[in-house]
Amino acid sequence: MLYQEPLSYRMRPRTIDEVVGQDHMIGEHTPLYKMIQNGHVPSMLLYGEPGTGKTSLAYAIAGSTNKEFHALNATTAGKKDIEAVIQEGKMTRNVILFVDEIHRFNKSQQDSLLKALEEGTITLIGATTENPYHSVNNAIRSRCGQIKQLKPLDQSAVKSLLHRALADEERGVGALSIDIEEHHLDRIAETTGDGRTALSLLEDIVYASEQIDGEGYVVTEETVLDCIKNKGFTHDKKGDIYYNLLSSFQKSIRGSDTDAALYYLARLLEGGDLEAITRRLLVIAYEDIGLANPQLCARVMPAIQSVERLGMPEARIPLSVVTVELSLSPKSNTAYKALDTAIAHVQKGVTGEIPDHLKDTHYQGAKDLGHGIEYKYPHNYPNSWVYQEYLPDSIKNVNYYKPNELGEEKRYAQTYEKLGKLRQDGRKKNPRS
Repeated sequence: MLYQEPLSYRMRPRTIDEVVGQDHMIGEHTPLYKMIQNGHVPSMLLYGEPGTGKTSLAYAIAGSTNKEFHALNATTAGKKDIEAVIQEGKMTRNVILFVDEIHRFNKSQQDSLLKALEEGTITLIGATTENPYHSVNNAIRSRCGQIKQLKPLDQSAVKSLLHRALADEERGVGALSIDIEEHHLDRIAETTGDGRTALSLLEDIVYASEQIDGEGYVVTEETVLDCIKNKGFTHDKKGDIYYNLLSSFQKSIRGSDTDAALYYLARLLEGGDLEAITRRLLVIAYEDIGLANPQLCARVMPAIQSVERLGMPEARIPLSVVTVELSLSPKSNTAYKALDTAIAHVQKGVTGEIPDHLKDTHYQGAKDLGHGIEYKYPHNYPNSWVYQEYLPDSIKNVNYYKPNELGEEKRYAQTYEKLGKLRQDGRKKNPRS
């Protein structure tokens, strides 16, 4: 039996109850699930990596309602296509417009949606692989009641999709009588890491397998490996193994286990994704090494540029050097931890009035408001330092930065302590500052 549509297309969820994974946003106890079940579909933006199920979720949402569903792809659609859907929405007030790759719409195209969204003429579901806070107009974002990030499916979720396809006689391959062992499904899930690719690979494997007496298909280890090889997989690029390797690589460096770090680097190199490795090294340099060895942080970027210029196999040489050096370096995470504490304070509403002497003076009338008048320019004072308050008065005694004394940070810690004492002395001498 042959089908016209690919297995991944046929197995798209028809309603939100058929969605696999994404329980954090569409599980039965989530607000979004309850809204849709109660007949209310808010405009929303869905973002996530390719294969996380953005398009499938949009179709599932539409299938859970009685609304008309129109799908556009921003790479090919224009303002006329948008206007046609809006006109239908004006007549029915019952239209969902799904725009795939909405970040590809230019500002004018995005703006053409604003009035219809404002008036409720259409319900917009936009999908993007880019962070919508950077790629979608603020005006669109503000009119979308939900901005949801889809996460890569874990191995168990991918296997659930495979089992569903094997059992479904109407849309899947359940009518084909397939003999496939469980460890083959594990291999497919490990290798692919997303539902669409996994279903595509399963379909290839089934039709590449031998038939018994013209009826059932028997899947062998050789067929599975051949199909994986032909697909160009080396390990799962977006699934559990991929992220587990990256995580183990970073944690080995953080734990100063050089041999373990080199082992996980070797496995990542077999996967061929140099960009992921170099990005992770840059994160490690600033997250785990930080102020304990800032010179090393600065050397990581030239090493990354060397990797990009050399390519494999020579790229392994600078990668090995920087991996060993990061592993053996003293380590500190105090800088970013300090910032995280400050961010948490701001998010909790811990704010205050910016001191007048720090406020902007580059406009007419600023000085009439008292802005910038008492500002002291540090470079005009000995050692380029002078006492004045920089924090709002309500939080002027806060200490976000908690230095340690490993590596170079010992010197920074001494300077931080010295400046703190000078600041306290200044407050005693200037109690109203």
